[in-house]
Amino acid sequence: MRNISSVLGRFAKSMSFGMMLLFAVTMSSNAQDAKEGAALFKANCTACHKVDRKMTGPALAGMSERHSEEWLVKWIKNSQALIASGDETANQIFNEWNKVAMPAFTQFSDDQIKGIIAYVKEEEAKAAAGGDKGGATGVAAASSDANNLMILGVAAILLLAIGVIVILSRVIKTLEKVIANNAAAIEAAKARNEAYQESDKVKFAQKFLKNKKLVGFTALMVVGLLAVVGWQTMWNVGVHTGYKPVQPIKFSHQIHAGVNQIDCQYCHGGAYKSKNASIPSANVCMNCHNTITAADHYDGNISPEILKLYRAVDFNPDTREYGNNPRPIEWVRIHNLPDFAYFNHSQHVSVAGVECQTCHGPIESMEEVYQYSPLTMKWCVDCHRTTEVNTDNKYYDQLIEAHEKLKKGEKMTAAMIGGLECGKCHY
Repeated sequence: MRNISSVLGRFAKSMSFGMMLLFAVTMSSNAQDAKEGAALFKANCTACHKVDRKMTGPALAGMSERHSEEWLVKWIKNSQALIASGDETANQIFNEWNKVAMPAFTQFSDDQIKGIIAYVKEEEAKAAAGGDKGGATGVAAASSDANNLMILGVAAILLLAIGVIVILSRVIKTLEKVIANNAAAIEAAKARNEAYQESDKVKFAQKFLKNKKLVGFTALMVVGLLAVVGWQTMWNVGVHTGYKPVQPIKFSHQIHAGVNQIDCQYCHGGAYKSKNASIPSANVCMNCHNTITAADHYDGNISPEILKLYRAVDFNPDTREYGNNPRPIEWVRIHNLPDFAYFNHSQHVSVAGVECQTCHGPIESMEEVYQYSPLTMKWCVDCHRTTEVNTDNKYYDQLIEAHEKLKKGEKMTAAMIGGLECGKCHY
């Protein structure tokens, strides 16, 4: 009985899933052309056309109502040929737009062009649903009679499927009632088994508690484990390795320092001549981004992150003028040493020749910057113990005793010339 019930249950689920899948496939068949057309439109048409507003060419909203699909295919494929043939509508559009000819797209098939038209219709429908005044009205009702009949047919199939599922559900409930008659015997067997298992656990617990040496050893191990965990926890207090806060602007070091290979000094010039690496001002960003807008990746619109930069400096990209209400960008600090620690960037970068990646990790590949190194005292001391002194540096000319050793060719570490003195890192 249970097997029959499960089989029927699976059949009902399969039936419902199949009907839903059929409906989804049927409804998405029209959307497939629009999806392919969207890719072609964004790659070839966005430079001159928008659905909802005029650009180099006219707004495309309502074009399917003004012209037949056959005429649109001919126009998009080769507008110049259509004009030369004497087509009245084609010549009217050509004259209206100052006789600027639309490029020919003879490489497109008719189906591809129909996909572009379907995409435009889809965008019109979205604009109409959103209350866009400039969008075409009545687009949602522009489907063909064949599509309407197809939808009605699918709806009828779904109703039939629902009826079948209801009948199967009643059969399954009847079978479950039959199975439930034997549930008492099954539960009694389970209760006996649990009682047996429980008695074994109780016996084991009693034997364990009677063995005082074993109890004491277990307690000692638990206390030792807690002590080790507590000790490790205390040593990790204030260590923020992997810390990656959310920044007000999603600045990608991977794009700037990695892909475009912009030198670290261009933005962080303070690292080469002062204690702090410094955060670049927004004006440094605007040296490039007054023209670079990443519009190619956002359908011709300015990147949302670059718009945040424009708002911070009060820059109008349309008039290319600055306003009088700039606002600071509230960056979140990532690498934060304790107040009692002193670290000089220029001493390490300019004098010692330490690469930025030594402390900051593979910064050129980070989409979002995070703390790579632990920045603990032990980590700094270990680096000073192993790092050899750069002898080709005028800074060490003042260290007479060290200079004499260097001339003899002796290898020296930072620790040998005072790199472990407390005052070098602590106030």
